[in-house]
Amino acid sequence: MKIAVTGKGGVGKTTLAATLARLYGEEGKKVLAIDADPDANLASALGVAAEGLAALKPIAEMSWLIEERTGQRPGAPGGLYRLNPRVDDIPEEFGLRIGNNTVLLATGKSKEAASGCYCPENVLLRRLLKHLMTERDEVVVIDMEAGIEHLTRGTARGVDAFIVVVEPGQRSMQTARLVRGMALELGVQKVFAVANKIKSGADLQFVEKALEGMPLLGAISYDPLVIEADIGGQAPFAASEKLRREVGAIKEEIERRIGRPGN
Repeated sequence: MKIAVTGKGGVGKTTLAATLARLYGEEGKKVLAIDADPDANLASALGVAAEGLAALKPIAEMSWLIEERTGQRPGAPGGLYRLNPRVDDIPEEFGLRIGNNTVLLATGKSKEAASGCYCPENVLLRRLLKHLMTERDEVVVIDMEAGIEHLTRGTARGVDAFIVVVEPGQRSMQTARLVRGMALELGVQKVFAVANKIKSGADLQFVEKALEGMPLLGAISYDPLVIEADIGGQAPFAASEKLRREVGAIKEEIERRIGRPGN
């Protein structure tokens, strides 16, 4: 099962991605939690301690690895490099193990990759993401930045559930509709929404109407415990039983719509 989570900055996509990864790990599933957001907050949301955070380096910042795998160092002028570098060992070699079943990997994103250039670091990141989404049998949960820049047509075919996290507000809903359109153009088959920071039935009604037919997997209530955990650098899923219960229901809805993971 491959799940990609995105949304406008601050809507809670990292909280959802981390909690889904944890719930699958607690079930005994093998999980790859991928932080593809340059802000790199997934580790904190998963409850990784300070020493673990220091040990986790984004792949995009490993110039030596990029040169080793592609044959060219980032920023080097001209030259030839491999377009299909080896990436299958990267999660195990450079990921951070969390508990018995979960591995966290940070991809990062270079300035060159952000521009869409065909440069060695971008080639490695795109090949890695395609490998993670189409060639692995673990549960993969990827915390994306506010968009779909990491996805290509080849990668998009491996996404089982593309989830856009929204909150009550026009800008959040505009982002959701834009991202949905881009994802569908890339060939993502199943694009869903999750409502977060819901304080009332009116909030939920607003979201449902503004989604314009985008399937809603469920809702997560506004919870001061989640806010306090974030401020304190703690894992939200460990601070709030309500969060675990509501994301658990969203997880069940994902499985109802696309099936349960096999491992």
